[in-house]
Amino acid sequence: NQLARVSIVNVYGDAVYDKVVLPRESVTDYRSHITGLNKQIIAETGISFKRVQTEVAALIKDRVIIGHDIRHDFQVLGFSHPKHLIRDTSKYKPFKALSAGNKPSLKKLCLELLSTEIHNNTVHDSVEDARCSLQLYRKHRTAWERSIKKHKRKQRQGEDDEVGEEESEEDPLKD
Repeated sequence: NQLARVSIVNVYGDAVYDKVVLPRESVTDYRSHITGLNKQIIAETGISFKRVQTEVAALIKDRVIIGHDIRHDFQVLGFSHPKHLIRDTSKYKPFKALSAGNKPSLKKLCLELLSTEIHNNTVHDSVEDARCSLQLYRKHRTAWERSIKKHKRKQRQGEDDEVGEEESEEDPLKD
């Protein structure tokens, strides 16, 4: 698995970063039917992995990141992000309930919760995927954030709060 494209949208769904990435190793299958990318497109528009890695790290530093099954994205980028700043639509329990406790596909979540069809016989658009993940989060934000606070309270029951670990009342979708 290699990184082919990175897309980031802001709180309004506007693409603030959308780059094609030059491969670091030889590519045997571009999966063009899924990615929409091929050797020529990548060669003409791609930028170095190191540059993408540096730019993305700077963009997401100290921000809440919303995405679908985003652990893979962090793996291929070669870095991690603080767990408390991640909202993953593939791991949110009420969404998993739609797939009998398993990881639901983004396509399924969009259809069932947003009444929106994505990936219909077309290539996956990473900007569209980012926007859909954001829409899912925004639609369920109040309950989602409440469940996070409840989980934190349960973890701290019987323990004194340590300095710097107070719950934030700040909106995670701040600019």
